[in-house]
This record gives sequence, C-alpha cells and structure tokens, in this order.
Amino acid sequence: MLHDKIFSLKELRERYKKIVNPNEQIDKNLTPLNRFALSITNKVGSMGFFLLILIWTVSWLGFNTLAPKDLRFDPFPAFVLWLFISNMIQIFLMPLIMIGQNLQANHSEIRAQSDFEINTKAEQEIETILMHLENQNQIILQILDKMSNAEEELKKRSQG
Repeated sequence: MLHDKIFSLKELRERYKKIVNPNEQIDKNLTPLNRFALSITNKVGSMGFFLLILIWTVSWLGFNTLAPKDLRFDPFPAFVLWLFISNMIQIFLMPLIMIGQNLQANHSEIRAQSDFEINTKAEQEIETILMHLENQNQIILQILDKMSNAEEELKKRSQG
C-alpha cells in the first residue's frame, strides 16, 4: 500500500483543494492581447484560412496573367504588390501564431497539472475506500467466526 493511514472523507476534503476547471481559470486570466493572439492563431491555423489564401493567390496571379493587358494592375512578371502583401502577412502573422502557440502550450501544462492533482486525489480516495472495505471484510469474518462459534456452543449445550 502507498499510504499507511486511512483517511476519512472529511480529511480527504481538507487535504485536497476543490477541483477547478483549468480552462475556466485560464480564460479568466487572459489579457485582451492574449485573447487576440489566440483568436488569430485559431483562425489562421484553420483550413478555411488556408483555402482563402489559396483562392486569393490563384485569383491574383490568374487575373494579372490572363486578364486583358489594360486591366492588369500587377502584370506578369512583376507581381511586386502581391509579394509585398504576402510578406507583410507573414511578418505580422508569424509572431502572433508563435504567441498563440506559447499560450496554448501553457494552457496544456496547466491542464496536465490539474489532471495529475485529480488523479492523485482519486487514487487516495480509492485507496481509502479499499482499506475501509478490507476492514469491513475483516469485521464480517470476525462476526461470522463468532456466530459459528456461538452456533457450535449451542449445539454442544443442546446435545450435552
């Protein structure tokens, strides 16, 4: 057995703090800038955003390659404006994505710690229950033994 002491329910409740939802705790402590970074990370890290960028790129390049020459605003091979815009997107999104990933990693660590605490508490409670059941089994066996002895004593008295 890991623990020699049997804890009562009251002792278990005093020993361990109340279980809290780590997701609620983290959400409550996020600053507006952190919320913004997580929002960007969640949106940019989606297939919808990828498809939007893909469609935009294909449309931009297609229009500036296939449209009539007088309508092209960034004709082949220049694409200077598109390169500028794509570089700006990368420059601004990469730090935001990294911040969001760091926040999500911190969130994961807090959830893991919460899981560990809950598992530790559950282990202690289960062990306490098993010890109580073992004690009850011993008491029941003692009672059965006493009843058996009493029954044998009654038989001896009735026969003798």
